[in-house]
Amino acid sequence: MFFDPIYLLFALPALLLSLYATILTKARFARYSKIRARSGITGAQAARMLLDRQGLQNVSVEKVGGFMSDHYDPVQRTLRLSPDVYHSPSLAAIGVACHEAGHALQHAGGYAWIGLRTALVPATQIGSFLSYIILALGFLMHHPALIYAGIALFSIGVAFSIVTLPVEWNASARARSLMVSSGIVTMQEEPDAAKVLNAAFLTYVAAAVSAILTLIYYLWRAGLIGGRRNS
Repeated sequence: MFFDPIYLLFALPALLLSLYATILTKARFARYSKIRARSGITGAQAARMLLDRQGLQNVSVEKVGGFMSDHYDPVQRTLRLSPDVYHSPSLAAIGVACHEAGHALQHAGGYAWIGLRTALVPATQIGSFLSYIILALGFLMHHPALIYAGIALFSIGVAFSIVTLPVEWNASARARSLMVSSGIVTMQEEPDAAKVLNAAFLTYVAAAVSAILTLIYYLWRAGLIGGRRNS
C-alpha cells in the first residue's frame, strides 16, 4: 500500500496542481502587498468597516501570528488576521481581510454550505486521523471490513473538501462586491485585490482534487472499481 507505484498516477496530478497553486498564491500576495490602496486603510480597518456596514458589530477582529493564517472562527465570532494582513494598507491585505469578513457574513446569514462545512468539522478531524490507520491495517491484514470502514471515514474528509469550494468561492464573491460598495477599494482596484483570492481558491481546488483522486485509488485497491482486488 505504501510503496505502490500506481499511486503516483493518482497523486502526481494533484501534487503538481497544489504546488502551482501555492506558488501562485504566494507570488500574487507578494506582488499586491506592494500596492497601496487609495483609501489607505489597513486590512483590519477594511474588515471592521465591512462588518459594521453589514450590522455585524458583534464580530471582533483580532491579530493572529503566522503567515497567511487568516481565518474566521464561527464559534468565537472572531475574525483573525495575520500581521501581514492586519497592519497593511495593501490591496492584497484588503482582499484577504474582506474575504474572511465574507465568511462572517455567511455565518450571520445562515448560508447553507458554511453550516454544512462547520457540521462536518468534528467528523472530518476524527476521520482524517483514524482512516489512514484503519486502511493500513485493513490492507496489511487483507481484511475487507477494515478497508471499507477506512474508506468510509476517509470519504468524510473528501466531502469536507468538496463542500469547502462553494464556501470559499462565495466568500470571495461577497468580498469583491462589498469592498467596492463600501468604498474600501475603487472599481479599478478591485480586480487586483481579487487576484490573490482567485489564486488562494485554486489551493482549495487542489485539495479537493487530491482527496477525490486518493479516494478513487483506495476504491481501486479495494476492488470496488476497476476490477482489482486487495493484494
